[in-house]
Amino acid sequence: MKNIAEMKQKRAELIKQARSILETVEKENRTLTDEEEQKLKDLNAEIDKRQKEIEFEERQQRLEAELNTRDSEPIRNEPNTSNLSSNETKFRSFGEQMMAVYRAACPNGRVDSRLTTRAASGLSESLPSDGGFLVQQDFVSELLKRAYNTGVIASKCRKIPLSTNSNGLKINAINESSRANGSRWGGIQTYWENEADQLISSRPKFRVMDLSLKKLTGLCYVTDELLTDAAALESVLIQGFAEEFGFKIDDAIINGNGAGQPLGILNSGALVKVAKETGQAAKTITVENIVKMWSRMWGRSRQNAVWLINQDVEPMLYTLSLKIGDGGVPVYMPANGLAGKPYSTLFGRPVIPIEQCSSLGTLGDIILADFSQYLLIDKGGINAASSIHVRFLYDESVFRFIYRVDGQPIWDKALTPYKGSSSLSPFVALSDRK
Repeated sequence: MKNIAEMKQKRAELIKQARSILETVEKENRTLTDEEEQKLKDLNAEIDKRQKEIEFEERQQRLEAELNTRDSEPIRNEPNTSNLSSNETKFRSFGEQMMAVYRAACPNGRVDSRLTTRAASGLSESLPSDGGFLVQQDFVSELLKRAYNTGVIASKCRKIPLSTNSNGLKINAINESSRANGSRWGGIQTYWENEADQLISSRPKFRVMDLSLKKLTGLCYVTDELLTDAAALESVLIQGFAEEFGFKIDDAIINGNGAGQPLGILNSGALVKVAKETGQAAKTITVENIVKMWSRMWGRSRQNAVWLINQDVEPMLYTLSLKIGDGGVPVYMPANGLAGKPYSTLFGRPVIPIEQCSSLGTLGDIILADFSQYLLIDKGGINAASSIHVRFLYDESVFRFIYRVDGQPIWDKALTPYKGSSSLSPFVALSDRK
């Protein structure tokens, strides 16, 4: 018979090696390298193997010592789902599925059959210890839907889902920056000619919009205690990450710099900046500001445009008035004042307070925008996976969420009208008033 003490000693040495790797990473305040992660996987696999050998040998010795008296505990099997209906083979909640993922990822853990049918392609779907089980599609769709409901701007954009084999999108567009003769459609022009005159040619000018998917990620460490409460886990993961994804997508559409994230309208060449009035006080908004912003909105975009404001701007709006004789007429309130329900519109378009707008007095505190002129691409919705390796010795699992997305304004520059000197755009903002 094998020496169980020696077997346990070898297992302890393997655990010590794994602990040493994790302690080094913890001490250096960094994440695992690819080499360290692979080493940790190999060690965990070997630890599992040693544990099984020890349990087998202990059982064999116990059986022989008791003269073939069976003393093993009954094996608890997962319920057979082969004869269940399609609804019964789905998880009842997001939290229930996360718990199943955790159990499957633990050493010697049981794999729920509802997980294996939805494992991610390319991950270790046959090895529970890898923890490579994706969230089933029902819950992924719900998470993405809540992200758009939580966010305000993304749902208003023109959205194009990418196919399976694509990681970006190239779109040909007309390169037009002026409506003057010879500039419409980038260069098309027609002429009034006399009979037998030689015709003059012209042609449009094109440009290419190039979008490539950027990665928005979320990571959550979950303790064993939290995993025992499915309702709490569902609330934390779905509500928390849905709101955060929605917030960050909206923020990128407004403020993104285009480097590793979508290009926001405030950093786009298409943005029209309306200058402040001569002598205008700092951190103020006037009726003239609002009128001039509206006048710079491209005519076709007015029916889709919305006003976005930082909530600090609202007191300014409620005190706006149009001077008539010795008095004035409120611009933003109904005739019966604060006692009535405010219209919450300017020039008939909704006024929406959002956190992503700049503070009062700076560019972006009030924006007039038509987001049908903003292109957003994504692929496959939000992807979720789990692993037990990163915090293996701390009894914590990690759940990872990834959303691949990119976006930019369809316009790359403002438009000079056929007659008139002020440029127009679907994206208008008030300049700094510091």
